[in-house]
Amino acid sequence: MSAKVTNEADAAGMREAGRLAASVLEMIGEYVQPGVSTDYLNDICHRFIVDELDCIPAPLNYRNSPSAPPFPRSICTSVNHVVCHGIPSDKKTLKTGDCLNIDVTVIKDGYHGDTSKMYFAGKPRVLAERLARVTQECLYRGIEAVRAGATLGDIGHAIQSHAEANHFSVVREFCGHGIGKVFHDEPQVLHYGRRGSGLTLEEGMTFTIEPMINAGSRHIKMLPDQWTVVTKDHKLSAQWEHTILVTGQGADVLTQRSEESF
Repeated sequence: MSAKVTNEADAAGMREAGRLAASVLEMIGEYVQPGVSTDYLNDICHRFIVDELDCIPAPLNYRNSPSAPPFPRSICTSVNHVVCHGIPSDKKTLKTGDCLNIDVTVIKDGYHGDTSKMYFAGKPRVLAERLARVTQECLYRGIEAVRAGATLGDIGHAIQSHAEANHFSVVREFCGHGIGKVFHDEPQVLHYGRRGSGLTLEEGMTFTIEPMINAGSRHIKMLPDQWTVVTKDHKLSAQWEHTILVTGQGADVLTQRSEESF
């Protein structure tokens, strides 16, 4: 069963959760500076989510399997060659030129809003800036492929073709996911694929699109903490994410930030 809004109350709940998640990313940008720790950024986001937004940070103590340790922080901070699920730490201090993905999921009245954005500590390196830009374009192309009657393969093809045309690679082990009152639900939204393949999209479906694009090989490895995923070749990785509601006309981007227009 795929995540789906079935009434206006569900749609309103998802829109509000998405709006609040986006506001966290808008708030935290000014604090991403050389010399700050990722734990410092986590603390600011945690207080904002809990005290200002009256939300629950979904990653905190989340388990992705019964045998895995709970995630110990309120946001994910993935720096440079970290692909996803980087754990904020007071030992990880940002250096000039570092690129950083901040991934936020909030729960408001039982509904989840999930989104991420790339940031730079000071002036970015040329490759890092280009990779982040192309990855954002991959996300937008995936969103453009969304409409009732399209397929998941249409989304994956749009992302993969743009990444590979720019000589980057698509991580295949992680994907977007259905989302609603459940954090990770069906369907699985692959970021590669063939046009016309896979599940047909229906109006009301809610899911994330969150391409992870590498500057080098697509291959990854998991660190011993059982959360942090890095590129095998230690080359840069980037990610952007939005929560989407499928409509008859296209996609309603529930986590849209004020700097964006769809």
